[in-house]
Amino acid sequence: MIYIIISILAGVTIVIGRTINSKLAEKIGIFQGTFFNYIVGLFFSVVFLLFSKETFPSTFSSFSTIPFLAYLGGLLGVITIVISNYMTPRISSFYLTLFIFIGQLFMGIVIDYITLGKASTGKVIGGILVLIGLAYNLIVDKNGTTCDESEILKA
Repeated sequence: MIYIIISILAGVTIVIGRTINSKLAEKIGIFQGTFFNYIVGLFFSVVFLLFSKETFPSTFSSFSTIPFLAYLGGLLGVITIVISNYMTPRISSFYLTLFIFIGQLFMGIVIDYITLGKASTGKVIGGILVLIGLAYNLIVDKNGTTCDESEILKA
């Protein structure tokens, strides 16, 4: 049960953080907001490192054992924050969260396929169902075809 609560809190903090980052980007600019996002993240990462029992590699030779692709995570993070800061004020948090979820799900399927040589049928079907539901919801919202109480009472 504790893991479910932590997962929900993680999701809540992501949406709140994305909204705060978007407001900062509106005030000072998208790239400046992304810069400060990473500076503050670096500061707190160092603070957590100092208080944790983890050790930091003392030699540069240990960095050479890290695969090159691992270093691209920072670049992908910057791209993600820039896109998020741009998109957050333009679409609802609900849709943005769904788009991110769908992107993560399908990218996970692609990575599983590349690394393991197989894709989970259940994940693919689930992702397609979520995508269909999102597309349907977008069409309904665009057309403004919602059902109100008076229409129900007429039937």
